[in-house]
Amino acid sequence: MDKLTDREIEIRLVELDRWKIVDEKWLEKKYRFGEYLNGIDFVQKVAHRSEQENHHPFISIDYKLISVRISSWKARGLTDLDFQLAKQYDEIFEHIITK
Repeated sequence: MDKLTDREIEIRLVELDRWKIVDEKWLEKKYRFGEYLNGIDFVQKVAHRSEQENHHPFISIDYKLISVRISSWKARGLTDLDFQLAKQYDEIFEHIITK
């Protein structure tokens, strides 16, 4: 996959909810959960989805706050896959908090 240009990143970022660019190469978002185990469920589902794509984010668990950072190492920056997975992580989050 090819690294996206700055303009392509700007366009795709507008389509995401509360994701931000960090250090010009990471896509990052923090998810807050009302229950600790819901956050752990989210992490497990994100991990399974990421494993299916063989594209793994950095995940940090701070009690009920889960931080996710994703980038494409081989491309040395962000690719379309990073943005696709960000949308899927948001869908996983919505599913968990609405059950």
